[in-house]
Amino acid sequence: MKNLNFINKSVAVVMLAGLSFGSVSCNGDYIGDVENIGTFDDANYFKSEEQCLSATASVYDIMKKYAGGFENQVTFVNAGSDDFFAGGGSSTDGAGIQGFNNYNINPNTMPASYWKDYYQGIARANWVIERMPSAPVSDAFKKKIIAEVTVLRSLYYFELVRLFGNVPLILKQITSDDDYWNIPQSPKQDIYNQIEGDIASVWADLPTTVTGADRGRLTQGAAKAILGKIYLFDNKKAEAAAQFADVNGTPGTTSQYGYKLVDDYNSLWVTDNKFTSESILEAVYTNAGMSDWGFWGWGKDEGNSICIMTGIRSYTRVGTSDAPDLVSGWAFNTITDDLFNFMGNDPRADATILNAKKLQQEGKITYSPAYSDTGYFLKKYAPYKSGVSPLPGAMELNFRQNYIVIRLADSYLMEAEALNGTGSRAQALLDAVRARVGLASVPVSIQAIKDERRRELAGEGHRWFDLVRWGDAPSKLASKGFVAGKNEILPIPYAELLNTALKQNPQY
Repeated sequence: MKNLNFINKSVAVVMLAGLSFGSVSCNGDYIGDVENIGTFDDANYFKSEEQCLSATASVYDIMKKYAGGFENQVTFVNAGSDDFFAGGGSSTDGAGIQGFNNYNINPNTMPASYWKDYYQGIARANWVIERMPSAPVSDAFKKKIIAEVTVLRSLYYFELVRLFGNVPLILKQITSDDDYWNIPQSPKQDIYNQIEGDIASVWADLPTTVTGADRGRLTQGAAKAILGKIYLFDNKKAEAAAQFADVNGTPGTTSQYGYKLVDDYNSLWVTDNKFTSESILEAVYTNAGMSDWGFWGWGKDEGNSICIMTGIRSYTRVGTSDAPDLVSGWAFNTITDDLFNFMGNDPRADATILNAKKLQQEGKITYSPAYSDTGYFLKKYAPYKSGVSPLPGAMELNFRQNYIVIRLADSYLMEAEALNGTGSRAQALLDAVRARVGLASVPVSIQAIKDERRRELAGEGHRWFDLVRWGDAPSKLASKGFVAGKNEILPIPYAELLNTALKQNPQY
């Protein structure tokens, strides 16, 4: 599906901004051109399926936040965890990511895009939801589109709640007649109740599976997995377990939605191995947008930025050594000694950690240590030369590896957690994740599930949220400066508070 982008503004302007849409095609990628011109009379829009799809694509476009741009969510939240340092060129290389790493982040250094981008997705979703009923298309088409954008709106609210706690709940288009400066924050429980009910009311209107050009669009299984995850974070474990059970089916086999653990864990990180049987929700990245520096991070770039950001600085492969064939990167998200030691001889370690220290000692590579260098780098998104785009555009900004937002192993472990780490089904779920990489069964427990999540999902942007959900963040992150009762959520960016009813989060 061709995606439609427009330049980010503050939350109030985002709610009011008009769009100028270009053409749309469905091809599995979210790419395209949309200009924010501040004025757009949409009275004559939503007049065809193509126009409805283009508007829907603009809602999907916000999923790029996970791995797109310098302020992508994955490298940011990795830096806040115990498994990674911010890294980069210096202690001032990215005030936001460095501040999250050492818990000195404040309203002025908090990147505004985490607030603005998700609210922009919400504004687009509200626009589509309000306009679709009057579109001259079939009822079945309307239902499917409304279901898609409703689930996406819920996903974006979920990310806002996880990051900021109490946020404004906006379920309609904001117009110039609305007092948008005085929209108050809603308690996060109200947000949870709303988005849980929204997904529950529409998931059945989604298809059970998608193929071809529709890959990347939401399905019933994806909606249920999102709902299960929201329930889990809302501490509604029975409800979460029920949703995950529908998604997961019998552990180790193919579920009713066609999900199955891939046989080779390493294959999950191959650049063009997209939409595997393990992928439940996947954010699409492409080199087709030919991203360049002039618009990087402004919503028009389409590449996966994790790749170049986590690459090794001044990396050179010596001669014909068997070291990975990579381009040099920016050395963000260096891996802590703690994670390296924790992974040990786990079969997933080689797919997860690129041990530059060892390769250099063996004379296979040279590299330049950057800030917080440990010699260990994230390998899952390494910038392989085979992933360099042959098309025009900046090499660094056009890596096309997708990011799997939710995959089946993650869903297995979330269900086992929702079952309180007890019982035969929880044991079977844990065993299936371990058996896939050749590991023997261990007795299921909450601690065993925590350990398995850390190894299985390392570097995928889940660890910090897990620590906060479990209440483990104060102890695990104390050495980084984490303050209990404060750092479980982030500060609202300062610019969003000006002349509004918004209240800053405690202790910020």
